[in-house]
Formats: sequence, C-alpha cells, structure tokens
Amino acid sequence: MDIDIGRAKRGRRAYAFDDIAIVPSRRTRDPEEVSVAWQIDADRFEIPVVAAPMDSVMSPETAIALGKHGGLGVLDLEGLWTRYDDPEPLLDEVSRLRGPEATARLQEIYTEPIRADLITERLQQMRAAGVTVAGALSPQRTKQFARSVVDAGVDLFVIRGTTVSAEHVSGKTEPLNLKEFIYELDVPVIVGGCATHQAALHLMRTGAAGVLVGFGGGAAHTTRTVLGVAVPMATAVADVAAARRDYLDESGGRYVHVIADGSVGRSGDVSKAIACGADALMVGSPFARAEEAPGRGFHWGAEAWHADLPRGERVEIGACGSLAEILFGPSRVADGTMNLIGALRRAMAMTGYTDLKEFQRVEVVVQ
Repeated sequence: MDIDIGRAKRGRRAYAFDDIAIVPSRRTRDPEEVSVAWQIDADRFEIPVVAAPMDSVMSPETAIALGKHGGLGVLDLEGLWTRYDDPEPLLDEVSRLRGPEATARLQEIYTEPIRADLITERLQQMRAAGVTVAGALSPQRTKQFARSVVDAGVDLFVIRGTTVSAEHVSGKTEPLNLKEFIYELDVPVIVGGCATHQAALHLMRTGAAGVLVGFGGGAAHTTRTVLGVAVPMATAVADVAAARRDYLDESGGRYVHVIADGSVGRSGDVSKAIACGADALMVGSPFARAEEAPGRGFHWGAEAWHADLPRGERVEIGACGSLAEILFGPSRVADGTMNLIGALRRAMAMTGYTDLKEFQRVEVVVQ
C-alpha cells in the first residue's frame, strides 16, 4: 500500500530485517534433524553461506577455509590479491590507518593495475585445495578479465556491483550485454545487486543461476548517505523471491536462486533472510570478525576506495573468534555474531521445518 509523503509524492512502505520477526509454530524439532544444505547448479554446499568478495573478508586462504567448512568463498578479483604479489604488508598498513587518511590511502593502494596472471594464480591456488572456486568482478571489468577467470577453472562466476541491471545504457562505452555474456560462458553466473521485482526478473531472464539482492546496506556501506539509494532488505528479498516464482512459471520450471547480500550482520538476520525467501546469504561483516580474516579486525568494500565518489567506509569491528566458531560455535557472546549456523538450525527447529525451502514458508510478523 502506498503512503502519502506529500501532495506530489507517494511511497511504498518497506521493511528491514529488524522490523520483522519469525513466528513459532505448533511443531518443533531437534536441531540436529534440520538440513541447512544448499545447491546451485551442480555445486552443493552444506551451509547456505557465501562470503562477500571483499579484501577485509576473503583471501585465497580464507576462501579455502570456508570451502572446507561447507560454504562458498568468493574472491574479489579486483582486490589486493590480484594487484600485488604479496598484499600482506599493505593489509598491515591499512589496519594501522586512522581517521580520514584511511580513505585517501585506500584510493592510492587500489590504483595498482589488476594483473591477469595473478587472477589465474589465486584461482588455481583455490582449485588445488579441492574447494569450489568462485571469483567476482564488477560489471565494468567483466569483459576485460572474464576469459582469464574462466580459463583459470572457476566453478562459479560472480558479477557484483552496487546495482546491476540487464539494461545498462551508456553513450560512452559499449555496455555489457548480460544475456549474451552469460549464454557464451561455460560456468554458472551469479549477478547483482538488485532490490526490486522488475529488476530481478530482468536479471533472471539473462540466464543467471543466482541473483544477489541488496544495495545501500551493510556495515561498510554509505550508499544511503552518499547517493540516497537504499531498499530495506526484508522487503527487497521478498520482492525478488516473488520474481523468482513468476520467472519459474514464465520459463517453464527454471529456478533462479535468491541470495541476500547486505544487512546480514547477525545470526537472526540469517534466519529472517531465508524466511523472506532467500536461498542463501552473502555475508561480509561476520566473517570480517574472524581471527583469520585478512582485514585484521577492519572491514571495507570496493565502495570505500572508489576514485571519484567513495560510498563506503573502513570500519573497525574487531575480532570475536575463529571462522569455525563464527559459523558453528560454541558462541561466547549473546549478540548473534557467533554460531550463525547453529542459530539458523535452532530457528528452523523451533518452527518445525526440516530444510531451507520449507523454512521459506514460515510465518513472519511486522514488529
């Protein structure tokens, strides 16, 4: 229902994860009898967690570690790991920066050119470890480096931006034709972000295997402040889940996975995202708190070092435990930053559901 903002403008009411709650049902189950497995295309994962491709979250080593824990680590192929032979000294430097100088220094560090040979080296390192290999490029860099990514043996290709459309219009450069590009690739593609039913439906029609939902949110984003652009995530996920249902009918049975990307900071957000219709979650800040995280207790994304208009911050969030503890516990805190999967299992068990697809049907209320 639209709400009058003023005489000349109406707007739709939208809800964030904090605005909703999951309703217990008449049936409960043992948490150990709940399955949280997720499969996209030919790749099956024991947990529905995808690590955000951010230098503060994912290195080749942490991507491998997450893969061995049953999740999917996505390496940022425009980050420090594909610009420098050894980015560790720079990561140490970034962790010591304070105040406004942090953004300026990040902009300097990321002016180093991306190297195709390092893309190949990092992805092959992940493949040699025996985990599912995934890398991410922005739409602007996809044409330039896509062949290097595919030739390196990637299993899943992620095209991720603040907002990605199937109908980008440009008078300066030839835009990326997602439908042609995805058709020509030999690997499944996950693309986003988007936050509306119509935008998601257009992305699904390109042949994408999965769609990322969300922009303007997240612990390190200032997109709402800088651009004024944001959509609360509970509404965004529910709208894109409706697009998935409509496209399933339109395509004669082709299922496109919905992946919530943004505002998933605590275990309750994981459960609520799936309750709203997500198949999996792309997680940033919880993994940036891991002791193994390359950010050393700091968190930032590509928006933080944009050359002309930074829309992100380097935020200090600290470390709270190992990657295994953040995923599976035991938790030493009561704020939802540890044992994400244990909390999801318990939420599903308390409402009587045995798998993720069933849990998408759980009742929710607006608080």
